[in-house]
Amino acid sequence: MAYNLLKGKKGIIFGALDEKSIAWKAALKCYEEGAQLVLTNAPVALRMGTINKLSEICGNAPVIGADVTNVDDLKNLIEKSMEHFGGGIDFILHSVGMGLNVRKGKPYTELNYDWNQKTFDISSVSLHKVLKTCWELDALNEHASVVALTYIAAQRVFPSYNEMADAKALLESITRMFGYYYGERKKVRVNTISQSPTPTTAGSGVQGFDSFLSYAEKMSPLGNAPAEACADYIAVMFSDLTRYVTMQNLFHDGGFSFTGVTDKVLNAMKPDA
Repeated sequence: MAYNLLKGKKGIIFGALDEKSIAWKAALKCYEEGAQLVLTNAPVALRMGTINKLSEICGNAPVIGADVTNVDDLKNLIEKSMEHFGGGIDFILHSVGMGLNVRKGKPYTELNYDWNQKTFDISSVSLHKVLKTCWELDALNEHASVVALTYIAAQRVFPSYNEMADAKALLESITRMFGYYYGERKKVRVNTISQSPTPTTAGSGVQGFDSFLSYAEKMSPLGNAPAEACADYIAVMFSDLTRYVTMQNLFHDGGFSFTGVTDKVLNAMKPDA
């Protein structure tokens, strides 16, 4: 069901790789709610994914490749988006992340620091670069909304999440800091959403993901939040209904984040009779 929450709004969606992506689901929801979109991802991801299919569904939304670590690419993306929209931008979704040490099987205690630096640049500092580029181009409209996707491993230890835990902690810090400055300047909101473990192409690459998905389901009173529900939440955060929510890390995880233990988990741990 659509509510026209984003009628007349214009925004950029980073990170829609394929139909499993939260960014893909978010783009569909934002379009359903009346928004105009520009879709973007890294050039290599555009070759791997099926983003042109998403573009067609979303009213032939422009697809503009951009390396989020490259300021010149981001400047080109923002300028072309403003040209397409005929003005400023109302919302941005940052759904970007890659852990090089995770992908290459390096444990946290044996990090390759060159890879680690690239992980931070892609997964965290990229948000600062996006916001700084928008700041310099005065690209975001009054009361615009920026959302970045994060995970509770920024606050708690999940060993297999590895260096991405540090990356998400940095991402959340950038959200708070830039949220302050952009709030003062143009009433722009900047928030993170901490989503349940979700079986996306990227998330499924984490070691032991299937087992953890089952554990999180048992630990969440409402169950794991699916990607479609996260897309709904993102649309609400982009709407005018949340104009006074900023600099927050918002848990969207079925209650996992505030649950100590559940009967389902305890029953699963009972020794065999």
